[in-house]
Amino acid sequence: LFFRNFFTKRTKELKPAVQSAPGWKLFGKVPPRENLPKDSKIIQQEYEARTGRMYKPPPPSARRKNIEFEPLSTTALILEDRPANLPAKSVEEALRHRQEYDEMVAEAKKREIKEAHKRKKIMRERFKQEENIASAMVIWVNEILPNWEGMRATRRVRELWWQGLPPSVRGKVWSLAVGNELNITPELYEIFLSRAKERWKSFSETSSENDVEDAGASVADREASLELIKLDISRTFPSLYIFQKGGPYHDLLHSVLGAYTCYRPDVGYVQGMSFIAAVLILNLEEADAFIAFANLLNKPCQLAFFRVDHSMMLKYFAAFEVFFEENLPKLFLHFKSYSLTPDIYLIDWIFTLYSKSLPLDLACRVWDVFCRDGEEFLFRTGLGILRLYEDILLQMDFIHIAQFLTKLPEDITSEKLFSCIAAIQMQNSNKKWAQVFASLMKDNKEGDKNHSPALK
Repeated sequence: LFFRNFFTKRTKELKPAVQSAPGWKLFGKVPPRENLPKDSKIIQQEYEARTGRMYKPPPPSARRKNIEFEPLSTTALILEDRPANLPAKSVEEALRHRQEYDEMVAEAKKREIKEAHKRKKIMRERFKQEENIASAMVIWVNEILPNWEGMRATRRVRELWWQGLPPSVRGKVWSLAVGNELNITPELYEIFLSRAKERWKSFSETSSENDVEDAGASVADREASLELIKLDISRTFPSLYIFQKGGPYHDLLHSVLGAYTCYRPDVGYVQGMSFIAAVLILNLEEADAFIAFANLLNKPCQLAFFRVDHSMMLKYFAAFEVFFEENLPKLFLHFKSYSLTPDIYLIDWIFTLYSKSLPLDLACRVWDVFCRDGEEFLFRTGLGILRLYEDILLQMDFIHIAQFLTKLPEDITSEKLFSCIAAIQMQNSNKKWAQVFASLMKDNKEGDKNHSPALK
């Protein structure tokens, strides 16, 4: 009761003091403002009397029409008059603010119009691309695929192939182009898949994680690397969320990779394989994906890299540098000045066939021509990437070049890249890629191979 009476009394005593207390400003005391808030009509009348101009609100239709070009309300504050306790704007300042406001509105209109034109251009290009894909699909389905052996090497088919395969026939063309030299059948795939499942079961029952890692490192038993596949599947195209655990293609990818490790225990599982298998799974049925995967990895270039055949890998790097110096001499000398060898960036590109380094749709287009031209196109694509970013790379040092080429920009487009690839000439002193590589295979001298820093 005492406290309640005390605080009540204090409140009553403080009220008149607060009302009569003077206000505070920056440079001393001033009496509090006594003017009450004005009505909006009175403010408008005072503005018209001061400026001599009548305010005419825009019609509702016009206001609605221009609302998308109006800047934010905070921007429009420059048009407001200052509060009554501040000096009024001068005529020059008011005119300047009006001009600034008009310029901002005009700039907003320009941006909006530019964005609209950009959207229309994108839509036109997309529509044109869809039309081209539809017409190309009809040609592939009705003319080329039924007469594959007779038409695959014709100039017309090769030109159509360069433009990219329609997604609906991509898997079929890849299978035909890669071939099946190993004579693998769907039944054989089921046999090796069953063997893989048996080994998974035995691992889960008897082996710990440490035992599995030791076994995976053993050359004598590469099939033990089955457990190690799980680690890489979760890192395969993580942005798609379809190969990770619980995703629709997780078990499928695991099956294809597991069956391959049992089919080729001499190779086993190597990092990078999961990306190649994943791309094939996205375009082919399970057994067909395994057949294409096994045959693709049996090609000389892939076999050399996945078996880590250093001698063969160095020859591929040396052949690459021959055409690097031929096509991009300035950049070649820049790399050489830093002793930056091709293995620093090429290994990752070749191991995953660019599926990890490039956007997936662009990587598939690279695969299209790779299936047409073979291993040569992998190295031609690498030179195309270097040509595309030549001006940027010439300004970088060793560390920044390595970082840049390890993680390429995400905005790379197929038009720009393929125009650079087309400009790369795979011919040196009238020798093509196969001839240059064959001559390097015959030459056993390590010091005199086109002065390659990689080989030295």
